[in-house]
Amino acid sequence: MVKNHLSRLNAPTSWGIKKKGIKFPTRPSAGAHTLRESLPLSVVVTTLLKYARTRREVKKILNEGKIFVNGKVRKDLGFALGLMDVISVPSVHENYRLFYNTKGKFTLLAIKEEDKDTRVVQIKNKKIITKGKIQLNHSDGTNLLLDKGAEYKTGDTLYLSFKDGKIKEHLSLKKGARVYISGGTKQGVVGTLEEMKEKNIIVKTEKGNFETAKRYAFVIGKMQTLEEK
Repeated sequence: MVKNHLSRLNAPTSWGIKKKGIKFPTRPSAGAHTLRESLPLSVVVTTLLKYARTRREVKKILNEGKIFVNGKVRKDLGFALGLMDVISVPSVHENYRLFYNTKGKFTLLAIKEEDKDTRVVQIKNKKIITKGKIQLNHSDGTNLLLDKGAEYKTGDTLYLSFKDGKIKEHLSLKKGARVYISGGTKQGVVGTLEEMKEKNIIVKTEKGNFETAKRYAFVIGKMQTLEEK
């Protein structure tokens, strides 16, 4: 049986939990993100939003339906959140998107009201299924079926509407694209894709160029990031 908690000492450093505090934080529920790439909703409420200090207080807030994740009310303490997920608190008119900072820790970035209904995903896989339809598999575990999709490639980014799932914007992974680095030693850094190799890319920043794995490049276009806050 999978435990619904884990030792604070075994919690991923990306959670940003203090050394002194709750001994057994909630374990993320099974979902689209792995343990190392996810953050339980209870930790978001206590550590990032700082709306509560105890598990009991978190339960009360969630049971009252005050926290929305990607446009839906979530009441599970262990609901797993990951990169680019949107957290909304309508009662206080606050909306955030989840990022990694340059220290590899999850951080919330306040976003505008008009951006809270937009899901930002990376295309992780693309395949042809029944009757020639194209299925795009996304970084958040969701997928999208299209009649045509030649222009969509693995590594590209889609801005999708939470309301109807339709594509609002398509950003290609190509030279000149503005990218956010989602992993590796340069996690959290934003720069311009300067050169593409078979498995790696060269990224240009004001502090100089660096090379990293292509899989870490998340095209973000004009999106505001933590570096610009």
